[in-house]
Amino acid sequence: MGGLSEEKLRLVKFIEHWAHHNDEHGGRFKEAAAEADGMGVGGAAEELRRAAAESDKVSRHLLKALKILGEVGG
Repeated sequence: MGGLSEEKLRLVKFIEHWAHHNDEHGGRFKEAAAEADGMGVGGAAEELRRAAAESDKVSRHLLKALKILGEVGG
């Protein structure tokens, strides 16, 4: 990220961390949905799948923010 100010670099690092952490949560939501299906609790499984889909959306927005910050530069 050459050319980024220290302040923007700090923000980039936070966003990268959040994106990674969010992806981990999304994966766990999908695993939990499968568990709920196995327990016969389809309604809960569906809500967990929806949470995973929303988590994917959040990750996409975080990655877009990173791209914009990279384009802005210093």
